[in-house]
Amino acid sequence: MQQNLWGEPALTEEYKIWLREQGKSEGTVYTYTLNIGLYIKWHIETFGSFNIMLKHVNILDYRSYLQNIQKNKAGTVNAKLAALISLDEFLLETKRQNERVVSRKDLLRVQAVYANPSDVSEKEIDAFRQAVLEDTGARNHALVTIMAYAGLRVSETVSLSPEDVDCVGKQLTVCQGKGNKEQVVYIGDKIINAVRDYLKECEISGCWLFPGRGSGHLHRSVTNKLFNRYSDKITPHKLRHFYCSTALEKGYSYHELANQAGHSNIRTTLQYTNPTQEKMKAKANKL
Repeated sequence: MQQNLWGEPALTEEYKIWLREQGKSEGTVYTYTLNIGLYIKWHIETFGSFNIMLKHVNILDYRSYLQNIQKNKAGTVNAKLAALISLDEFLLETKRQNERVVSRKDLLRVQAVYANPSDVSEKEIDAFRQAVLEDTGARNHALVTIMAYAGLRVSETVSLSPEDVDCVGKQLTVCQGKGNKEQVVYIGDKIINAVRDYLKECEISGCWLFPGRGSGHLHRSVTNKLFNRYSDKITPHKLRHFYCSTALEKGYSYHELANQAGHSNIRTTLQYTNPTQEKMKAKANKL
């Protein structure tokens, strides 16, 4: 989808720069811009035009549309509204708008999820990795192995440079996490073997471990297509959930996992100590 807000490329770039200055990751920048584009598309289709000013009543109409017409879940609606909250702040700070239009008060209430979000097994993950290896080769196998066994986000994985992977020291240096923080993630033999196999098969000459077209790195959309091709259940984010759950099961402490996964809030880490949905359903059958 076109990501030029209001049809003005310069304004779009200004907004992206502003987001980065707020410490947002490249993944968040992409998602916010995409979701704002969806709102603008809806606005034009509904009212025939869109200008730079946001209106609260329009935001509420859009929320209703997402809930009742699109049948989006509350979490999805809130993710789309979060982008508009960000846009509202940008318009205020750049003096393109005089008052706050949308805030967290407009988000839908969501019941806290108690269950561990991981719902894929190690057997399923390894079968997925093997299918990727046999059908597409060492590069994609290394890509998905890093996400599964280091817990990296898509944006962090595709942004790795060859120098970020220390197979001797058994660690990754992640420079594109949330808030542009640099962190060290310790890795095991599954990642080391996959990366060495990839580098032996493919000569990497640029600044990206996973180069894309031109001078950039592999685009996240290519990764998403790979997952869609080989699984209707496993997603990049589910690999991250799998990593967090497995790390705790294998002996990581809460604080060790929080550091390795780049969690800014320990409560995010603690959710992985809860039973999975399947285990809770099994207990319910015993009642």
